[in-house]
Amino acid sequence: MPILFKEVSHIYSEGTPFRYSALTGINLNIKEGKITAIIGATGSGKSTLVQHLNALLLPTSGSVTVFDRVITSDEKPKNLKSLRKDIGLVFQFPEYQLFEETVLKDVEFGPKNFNIENSEEKAKQALKMVDIDASLFERSPLELSGGQKRRVAIAGILAMDPKVIVLDEPTAGLDPSGSKSMMKLFLDLNKKYNKTIIIVTHDMEQVLNYCDEVVVMSEGKIKYESEVKTFFKDSSLCKSLGILPPNVIRLKDELIEKGYKIDDDVMDIKSLVKIISRQVKK
Repeated sequence: MPILFKEVSHIYSEGTPFRYSALTGINLNIKEGKITAIIGATGSGKSTLVQHLNALLLPTSGSVTVFDRVITSDEKPKNLKSLRKDIGLVFQFPEYQLFEETVLKDVEFGPKNFNIENSEEKAKQALKMVDIDASLFERSPLELSGGQKRRVAIAGILAMDPKVIVLDEPTAGLDPSGSKSMMKLFLDLNKKYNKTIIIVTHDMEQVLNYCDEVVVMSEGKIKYESEVKTFFKDSSLCKSLGILPPNVIRLKDELIEKGYKIDDDVMDIKSLVKIISRQVKK
């Protein structure tokens, strides 16, 4: 079953002078088995939206259906603990939440808390999935590099074997190499382990290269949603939504302006080079 938002609105500090409408009338279908990007300017409601998925926030009105559970303003869903096991939410800079004496104990904390059998083995499997070597298991997580800390924090979510992994700006603060490695990890989790991945991001290169679906938010509303390839076919759509297209799309636009003939479906640099090479030779 998909994840459905139906007429969801969320208001912070209602009834006070600080009242703020963060979401308004959200209708959204997030597909299982896909990598979906949630994009938009700061303050557009992205983080508020994803916090409804495991009932960290409840809708002020409307409903969120997550598998067989319905989240409304009236009450939190039954079996909230199992919901939060199924929906693993990773905040920005999750490494700040590391606290145990060793890497292994930190990753094992979640499975133990959820009474999952063989919690230590689950933790080791999760660490293997994120490429943390066994030689680091007994090290303090605070002694690791920034990228390693983030992988350990994500392993703590994976150890609970969630059906859906929600990541809020997962590559924030990482260098280009670390960002690429992190995105490849999420792609592997999706393709090899059939995890549904939802990523809040500002990085259009990541959206183009790793995601299947895209949802554009602005001022607490859904402005656009489609497959990624459809979204980037026409760069004028991005620009009309205030989004800077990825580098390869902008390069393609410049080449078309100079008279080169390039298919709408061409969205990677290798294909672009081949097409231009053939036309230059002619």
